[in-house]
Amino acid sequence: MTASRPNIHSEEANGPALELEAFLPYRLNRLAEMVSQALSRIYAEQYDITIPEWRVVATLGQFQTMTARDIGRHSKMNKTKVSRATASLEAKNLIRRQPNPDDMREAFLALSPAGNEMYSNIVPDALTFNAGLLGALSEAEQKSLDKLVVKLTRQANALENTKPER
Repeated sequence: MTASRPNIHSEEANGPALELEAFLPYRLNRLAEMVSQALSRIYAEQYDITIPEWRVVATLGQFQTMTARDIGRHSKMNKTKVSRATASLEAKNLIRRQPNPDDMREAFLALSPAGNEMYSNIVPDALTFNAGLLGALSEAEQKSLDKLVVKLTRQANALENTKPER
C-alpha cells in the first residue's frame, strides 16, 4: 500500500495556489539564468571569469570608468557581488582602481589594457550569441519583444518602491 501525499497546501486553506511555471517573475528569472549560463560559456572557459565579473567587464567596456556603486546600479547587482567581482578582476589584472580624491571611500574603476583586450575579444562572440538568441524570433517579434521588455522594465521600476496592497 502506498501512502498518498497529504495536500497540506489546499486552495481552501491557504487561498489560490501559485503555479511557478505560469508566474511571470519566475519564468523571466529562469530564462535570464538560462541565457546567462549559456552566454557564460563564451568567456568562462577562455578567460576564467564568472557571470558577475563579466557584467563588471561589460559595464566598464561600455562606460569606460565607473565606481562600484554605479556598476551595481547599472547592472542591478548587489554591493557584495560587485565588490567580490571587482576584487577578483583586480587580482587578475583586468581592471584598475583609482581612488576618488573627493571621497577616499570609493574608487574609479576602469579596464586595464589586458581587460580591454579581453573585452574586445569577447564582444564579437557575445554579439553573435545575442543574434543567435534573437534568431528564434521574426523581425516583428523582435520589435515587439523590445517594446514589451521596455514596458515591463518601467513597470518593475514603478513597483519596486511600492508596498503590496492586501
